[in-house]
Amino acid sequence: MLTARKTSTWTARYEFAVDGHPVTTWDSSWWRTGGTFTIDGRQYQVRANGWGTKYRMIDQAGREVALVERAGRKYWSVQASGRVYEFRRASFFGNRQELLVGGMPAGSLRRTSAWSGNIEADLPGLPLPLQIFVVGVQIAIWQAQVAASS
Repeated sequence: MLTARKTSTWTARYEFAVDGHPVTTWDSSWWRTGGTFTIDGRQYQVRANGWGTKYRMIDQAGREVALVERAGRKYWSVQASGRVYEFRRASFFGNRQELLVGGMPAGSLRRTSAWSGNIEADLPGLPLPLQIFVVGVQIAIWQAQVAASS
């Protein structure tokens, strides 16, 4: 189980852990939608297009590693290493996202509390950097929704 815990009420920084063992920190960007993280010595940047519907994960050499399309929609996808991973929002008002395999739920991610902002993800079959990318995109989307509602 991958978890993301917000480090402070005042910052947009999350500590990621797998089964309780720390693996990386997600640092949200203050002026651009997205963030950065480092895992296994490799740094990644996550950036959105102007509409916030596409997110790209770029490695330290400037290569695109993964792409999220239709972010924030009911059905959305992640493309990485020649594969496409399908997701859907479980309900209109909920914060649970489901990983689909053959049209059936095979994993999920959800915010455990609107107050804390903590997140749990069970995304079998996705490499760890890709799991962090998916959760980071959701963090960015939820932050944008909060900013738009204030």
